[in-house]
Amino acid sequence: MAAVPATASPSPRSLLQLPRSSPFFPMTNPFIFAGLGGKPSPRLSFPSCSPAAATKSSPSGSPASAPTLSEQLKPISLTFLTDQPEHPEEGEEQETAAAQVDPPPVRLSRKPKSTWVNPSRPRPRVLSLQRHPRSAAAAAGTDGKRMALVSQALRECGGDLAAFSAAVREAFPEGLPARDEALLILGGLRPWEKAYRFFNWLRSLEGFAMETIFYNVVMKSLRLERQYELVDSLAQEMADGGVELDNITYSTVITCAKRRRQFDRAIEWFERMYKTGVTPDEVTYSAVLDVYARLGKVEEVISLYERGRAGGWKPDAVAFSVLARMFGEAGDYDGIRYVMEEMKGVGVEPNLVVYNTLLEALGKAGKPGLARSLFDEMTAAGLAPNEKTLTALAKIYGKARWSKDALELWTRMRANRWPMDFILYNTLLSMCADVGLEEEAEKLFADMKASDRCRPDSFSYTAMINIYASGGRPDNAGELFQEMLTAGVKPNVMSCTCLIQCLGRARRIEDAVEVFDVAMANGVVPDDRLCGCLLSVVAFCRPEQAPTVLARLETANAGLVRLVRMLGDDAVGFEAVKAEFRGILNGTAVDARRPFCNCLIDICRNQSFPYRRPRELFSLGNLYGLYPGLHGKSAGEWSLNLRSLSVGAAHVAFDDWTETLGRSLREGEALPQLFTVHTGAGTHKFSQGLAAAFAAHLETLAAPFRRDEDDRRGCFVASKEDLVPWLLAGDASAAA
Repeated sequence: MAAVPATASPSPRSLLQLPRSSPFFPMTNPFIFAGLGGKPSPRLSFPSCSPAAATKSSPSGSPASAPTLSEQLKPISLTFLTDQPEHPEEGEEQETAAAQVDPPPVRLSRKPKSTWVNPSRPRPRVLSLQRHPRSAAAAAGTDGKRMALVSQALRECGGDLAAFSAAVREAFPEGLPARDEALLILGGLRPWEKAYRFFNWLRSLEGFAMETIFYNVVMKSLRLERQYELVDSLAQEMADGGVELDNITYSTVITCAKRRRQFDRAIEWFERMYKTGVTPDEVTYSAVLDVYARLGKVEEVISLYERGRAGGWKPDAVAFSVLARMFGEAGDYDGIRYVMEEMKGVGVEPNLVVYNTLLEALGKAGKPGLARSLFDEMTAAGLAPNEKTLTALAKIYGKARWSKDALELWTRMRANRWPMDFILYNTLLSMCADVGLEEEAEKLFADMKASDRCRPDSFSYTAMINIYASGGRPDNAGELFQEMLTAGVKPNVMSCTCLIQCLGRARRIEDAVEVFDVAMANGVVPDDRLCGCLLSVVAFCRPEQAPTVLARLETANAGLVRLVRMLGDDAVGFEAVKAEFRGILNGTAVDARRPFCNCLIDICRNQSFPYRRPRELFSLGNLYGLYPGLHGKSAGEWSLNLRSLSVGAAHVAFDDWTETLGRSLREGEALPQLFTVHTGAGTHKFSQGLAAAFAAHLETLAAPFRRDEDDRRGCFVASKEDLVPWLLAGDASAAA
C-alpha cells in the first residue's frame, strides 16, 4: 500500500515563527515525529483520542463504548484507509460489517489530503488544497439554436420577465429548462446584463431549484465587468435565503471586491468565510494576500502566508508577485530577498510577471545593480522581456544615472528588436534626459515621429526639451517647443518650466516671458514648480527687467511677489518677513519649499536688496527645517554639506558656518584637525554643480580650503593649522 505523502516541511525561518496551534509545531511523541522526517508518512488520525469519538452514538442509539486494545492495534490499512462510507445507512450496515472482517482491496477515488492533524489538539485547517468539486453540466444534447433563441429574447425583452417567458416558450416546451442546460446557457451568455436577466428569470420559475452553482456562475459573469454591488447583493441573498456559500462563492465575491478596490469589503467577506466554517482555497488565499498587501498590512500578509505554508500550501507565481510588490512599495530589500529565496525553496520558477514585479520592487528599493543581475538572469533563462520589463529597467538606470548601462540596454533593444510601446518610448526619452544621452534621444524621437501608432505627445516633447535645456541649447529647445505647438500638441507645466529656466540662465528674459504667455494661452495651470522657475529667472534679471517677470509671477502666486517686494524694502522688519514667509510655506508643496527659499536668497543677493536679507532668509530656512543635515561633527572632522543649496544660499551658509567656527575658537572650544565642505560633483552629464562657483567664492575670501580631488570629488578641505589663523585674521579685520 502506498503511503500518503506527508506535507512539505516549512523552512527554518517559518518554523520559528509558527504558533503552538500550527500543525507543524514540533511534538514530543516519537511516533508523531516519524511523520516529520525525510520519509513520507500516512495521515495520522486517532478516533479514540478525539473528543467527538467519545460521544459518538452507535446505530442503536446507545453511546459507543471505548475501543478495545486490539481494535486500537489494528493495522493502519484496516483502520484508517477504507472506501466505505464513514456513516453507513441502515441497509448497508451488514455489508459494511462483512467488509471489516474480510476487507476488499483499497481503491482510493482520489489522492488523500496530506495535511497532518495533531491528535491531541485537533484544529480546523486554514487552507483547502483542493477546490470544492463542481457539478459538471452534461454537454450532450445541447442545442445551439436554443442558446441563440434565449440570447435574442433577452436582447429584445430587456428586463420584462413575462415577455421573456412568452418568447422562450418554444425553446422550453416543458415549461422548466433542464438543470444542466440552464447552467450551460447561463455560463455562455454575454454581456453580463443578459446573464443576470436569465438568472432572474430562473429564480422566478416556480419549482426550479436554485442551487449554489447557479449563483456562482452568474456572479462570475458579473465579476468580469466588475459589478461588485450586484455580486455582494447576491451573496447576501444566498446567506439570507439559506443557500450554501461554498469556497468558490466566497472566492468570487472577494476577488470581485479586490478588482473594484473595495479592500475593506474583501477582508470582511474573508473573515466571514472563516466564521461560517468554509475553508479557503489557493485562489482565495492569493487574492486576500493581495488585498492585505495593497492596504499596506505587512504583518497580516506575512502571518497569512505562514499559515498557508504550514497548512501545506505551495504558493504560485501570483502569490510571490504580491509579496514582491508589497516589499518593493516599502523599499524593503530584505523582504525582496526573502521572496526570492522562498521561490527557490518552494521550487517555483519565476515567470515574466514575477520578474517584472521584482524589477519594479528593486527599483523602488534603490538597488540598480541587483536589478541588472536579475534582468541578465531572466534573459539567460530564455525569457524575452516585454515592454513592461524594459520600462522598469529604463526607469532604474535613469534614476541611478547609469549612462553606460543605459546605452547598453538601448543597443540590446535595437539589436534584438524587443517590443516597444508608447510608455516605453517616453520612459526611454526620460532616461536619456536623466543621463544626458542627446544623440540617442534624437534617434528615438525621430523613430517616434516616423511611427504610425507611437507619435510623440506632450511628455515626449517635454523630455526632449529637457535634454536641450539641460545641455544649454536654448535655440534647439525653443524650436522644439514651437514644433510642438504647430503639431497641435498642448504644452504641459514641465515643458514650459524647462524652457523658461533654460532661457533665464541664458539671460533671454523677454523670450522666457513670451513662453509663459503662450503657456497661459494654451491652458497651462501654473504650479509650484513653474512659480519657482519664475523666481529663479528674477534672480538672473537686470533691475529694469525684474518688474516684467514679477508681473507674470503675480498672476500665478501673488503672495510670492508680495514677499519679494517686502524683502526689497529696507523699512520692513524681520518679524513681518517671518510671518509672510511662514504663510508662503504653508501654502506650498513640501518638495518646493526649499527651492523657494534658495531662489529668494539668490534674488536678495543679485538684486542688491538690503544686506541682512539673505542671512534672515537662511535663518528662517533653518528654523522651518528646510536645510537638514547641513552640519556634521565627529572627533576628528567638522563638515558642511552644501549639496541641496543654490549658489547664493551656499555662500550664505558658508559665511554663517565660518562665523560659528570663529565663535567656537573665541570660546575656547576644542577644534578638530580637519574641516571639510561638500558641494557635490554632480552625476548628470550637464550638471553645473556648485564646485566651480564655490571655488571662486573661496578665492575671493582667501579662505584656506583646497580641492580634495584624489579622494572625494566636490569636496574642499582645510587643516586646523591653516584655518585658525584665517579665522583670527577675520576677527581682527571685523574689529577694526
